[in-house]
Amino acid sequence: MPAPPLSLRARALKALARREHSRRELQAKLQPLAEDPDELERLLDDLEKRGWLSEARFVEQLTIVRRRRFGAARIIHELREKGVSDASLAAAQSQLRGSEVEAARAVWKKKFGSLPATLAERAKQSRFLASRGFSAETVRQVLRGEEQ
Repeated sequence: MPAPPLSLRARALKALARREHSRRELQAKLQPLAEDPDELERLLDDLEKRGWLSEARFVEQLTIVRRRRFGAARIIHELREKGVSDASLAAAQSQLRGSEVEAARAVWKKKFGSLPATLAERAKQSRFLASRGFSAETVRQVLRGEEQ
């Protein structure tokens, strides 16, 4: 005998138990299952009121996980796509900018480990770091071997 279908609230809690979600992300996941859009809005409001759906926790969790591989520009872009508010974006951006060079150096060291000997190697390393969302100034600092 199959189990009865989960309620909208149970599905939301199950998703939040796996990982943090932004409000927009959770809304997109639950939208096809909601019979009434107002019901979904009330549920999301209740989850926020109880502290189970938190934009601050979502931003913190995503930045910690992504920081190991990506630069501030890429992380901020991802947060913006997931519907994070401008105030939270500004706070995350200021926090990420402070550790940008160290993060870029760690990513660079894991991938390459030694300073480029030729212009071709330098271009390759620069493109790699830029594609990861690190700023041009940060890439220059890393590839010059400069300490902060």
